[in-house]
Amino acid sequence: MSEHFFAPCPRGLEAGLVAELAELGIAGAREAGGGVAFAGPFESAYRVNLGSRLASRVLWRIAAGPYATEKDLHTLAHATPWETYFAPSQTLRVDLVATRSPLKSLKFATLTVKDGICDRLRERTGLRPNIAKLGPDVRVYAYLDERNVTLYLDTSGEALFKRGYRVVDVAAPIRENLAAGILRMIGWKPDIPLYDPMCGSGTFLIEAAQIALGIPPGLKRRFGFYNLKRFDAPAWQRLRDTWPRHAEAQPRIFGSDLSQEALRAALANFTAAGVDEVIRVRPGDLLALPAPAASGIMIANPPYGERLGEDAELAAFYPRLGDALKRNYAGWNCFFITADRRMEKLIRLRASRRTPLMNGDLECRLFEFQVIAGSNRPAGA
Repeated sequence: MSEHFFAPCPRGLEAGLVAELAELGIAGAREAGGGVAFAGPFESAYRVNLGSRLASRVLWRIAAGPYATEKDLHTLAHATPWETYFAPSQTLRVDLVATRSPLKSLKFATLTVKDGICDRLRERTGLRPNIAKLGPDVRVYAYLDERNVTLYLDTSGEALFKRGYRVVDVAAPIRENLAAGILRMIGWKPDIPLYDPMCGSGTFLIEAAQIALGIPPGLKRRFGFYNLKRFDAPAWQRLRDTWPRHAEAQPRIFGSDLSQEALRAALANFTAAGVDEVIRVRPGDLLALPAPAASGIMIANPPYGERLGEDAELAAFYPRLGDALKRNYAGWNCFFITADRRMEKLIRLRASRRTPLMNGDLECRLFEFQVIAGSNRPAGA
């Protein structure tokens, strides 16, 4: 039986997620606003949850229909056979997202969907599930557009960017699935040297190392589908046991940071992720450090806004960064994701690409600078 799924992802990564799903053996995936829709047997959800680095969740489409009022939401929720999907003794959470919905109160709409589910379960089983805002056994998502509502069961549980390896954190980390999506977007491959000179807690480096070693991102975590009646534990175990690994890979992955605290956090996270033997880090300031290889790809989430402090500090930092890149990194492709739109002007290098991305709720730009020896400024600048 073919089921229908939707995998949301950070905006800007939809095309990358379609390509990733094809690599995972999911045929016919297509971009849909804010994510990717795909179909297949229920076990497809296992494969995407375990193997996707870009998806934020995997949502299983259960029911859909038109609506005009909150009563229509209750009717659809009540008509859906939830008792075949999970037990009423399990805790429940309902979330609702709307785009151009005519309803006045999304909070009331959410309560209406929840009541439809609970009323159905009480009538069919004699039990009404308890609601849990934190750590529910089962999550239902309702999506409303102008005319239609779709109800999903969440097969992921915690968001998929929570890989389970971030045991020590630092300020303003980049989300893991965005980091993985950026690595795909910039064309990094395991045979290309990679360097994050402001590595913080090590997210870019860990994602790259796990890609190179074939370690699936979901290996160390639990999933929401464990709590659904369709869960087939032997099939899930077979998938985990047969996942391809590449232990022979010897990637060249480098990191550094000015902060000793950040490096300690990164080292702890490398160990938790099982990649501590393939990443080399060093203390120091990008403005002074030499390149770790003759050429390669640099990727960094530089300090900005609340991470660095005053605008004046940034205005002084960016020109020095540009000079350091020209001095030490000729032959490198250097990528920076930042929410500071002034970066390109102040760094005094011409960006060859400017890609809009969202890091959580923060609107960012991914700048690419192809560094050549000497000045890279536009004429007359």
